[in-house]
Amino acid sequence: MSDTSFETPASAYAALLLRLALGVMTLSHGLMKVFVFTPAGTVAFFESLGLPGFTAYLVMFAEVAGGLALILGLHVRLASVLLLPTLIGAALAHSGNGWVFSAQGGGWEFPAFWTISLLVQALLGKGAFAVPVDLLAMVGIGTRSEAA
Repeated sequence: MSDTSFETPASAYAALLLRLALGVMTLSHGLMKVFVFTPAGTVAFFESLGLPGFTAYLVMFAEVAGGLALILGLHVRLASVLLLPTLIGAALAHSGNGWVFSAQGGGWEFPAFWTISLLVQALLGKGAFAVPVDLLAMVGIGTRSEAA
C-alpha cells in the first residue's frame, strides 16, 4: 500500500494527527531522559532494572531520532517499527506495577497502548504533510518506489 493511497483525504489527515501525536510524545520522552533525568540518571535507572547501562543511550537516541522522524514524516513506517522494541521494553519494565500508569512506578497500559499506536502508524504510513525525501535512497541504501 502506498503512503498516498488513502481512500479519503480525511484518512491522510488522521494518519498525520496520529503521526504528530506519536512523534511529540516520543520526542518529549527522549528529551526528558536527556535533560530532566540526565543520561547518568537514565543509565542508573536502566541498571536498576537489570538492563545493561548502554541500553539507556540506545533508548534515548531511539526516542529523540524516532520522534523527530515521526514529526517530520521521514520514513514513518520504518521509524514506527524501529520504536517498537523500546515501547515493548517499557511495557515489560512496568508490568509488575499493575495496569494503570498512574500507579506507583507506572503501570503497563500506556506503553502497551503506545505500542499498538505505533503498529497502526506503521500500517497507515505517513499521511499528509510529510517531508517528501527518501533519505535511505540518498545515502545509497536501496531504492524504493515509496518513502516509508
